[in-house]
Amino acid sequence: MPVHAFIFPGQGIQAVGMGRDLAAAFAAAREVFEEVEEVLRQKLSKLMFEGPHDELTLTENTQPALMAHSLAVLRVLEKEGGTTLQRKAFVVAGHSLGEYSALAAAGAFSVIAAARLLKLRGQAMQKAVPAGTGAMAALLGADMDQAREICIEAATVPETGVAEIVQPANDNGGGQVVISGHRTTIERAIEIAKTKGVRRAMLLPVSAPFHCALMAPAADAMEEALENTPPVAPRVPLVANVSAKRESDPVRIRDLLVQQVTATVRWRECVTAMTEMGVDSFIELGAGKVLTGLIRRIAPEVSGIAVGTPAEIEAVLKNL
Repeated sequence: MPVHAFIFPGQGIQAVGMGRDLAAAFAAAREVFEEVEEVLRQKLSKLMFEGPHDELTLTENTQPALMAHSLAVLRVLEKEGGTTLQRKAFVVAGHSLGEYSALAAAGAFSVIAAARLLKLRGQAMQKAVPAGTGAMAALLGADMDQAREICIEAATVPETGVAEIVQPANDNGGGQVVISGHRTTIERAIEIAKTKGVRRAMLLPVSAPFHCALMAPAADAMEEALENTPPVAPRVPLVANVSAKRESDPVRIRDLLVQQVTATVRWRECVTAMTEMGVDSFIELGAGKVLTGLIRRIAPEVSGIAVGTPAEIEAVLKNL
């Protein structure tokens, strides 16, 4: 019998039209979208299905939208398959905001609580740094040691000797590391990377420098929010972004979610940890196939499938 991990994607994969076919095909999916819309008092599904793209990509909209899509897929799988995540998953994990989707899937948060938290998280992240101050860049063909060296070299402003913030934000595996920090420092890091044998270094089209120390005000906001809406123990353990370990204690999970705002997403290590636990099947729920692609590069010996459309749901139900 395969040992399944259910995984949940993060920001960057949103696209106009996401979830539309799912909602048209399944009442269970529509129920999730309606729950999220009611608590947010926002026509989020209309924005997901029809756009405009610029509004959908606002962080405060993207985060609850991606969570809603992932949880709608799960709700359909459970209704159509007559089973539960608890019976099918050994562990859950999510990339950045996907960690909230994973926790909601595992019952640590309700869908309503996760939607509220992600709306606030998106707003807090956007407000944490003035527009144009921060940036993120992808280093392709780099490992974490190279990325750290580049960040250390780029951190000091040559003219003044003043240190600025630049740090690894996502260790995605397969030679892909994302760095985050002050825009001038990120631009300097890109130039340094070109001299270090990194295959490609490029700015990412993001609205803020996520997962770095500049996000400290957002971490403070999430600490307060999570004090008021704490998680309960998940029915399935979480492999956390910050620790890359299996976590079940709700107090520890709450603390890790606060740390996650400014810390590196250790996705490569999370996947490796799950395979070492015996996971040999990864099921990605929601929009896109990014995590499935990363897993193929990190652990080519395991299977991975992305599930976000009615056809993909039909296919995966045969294997669960």
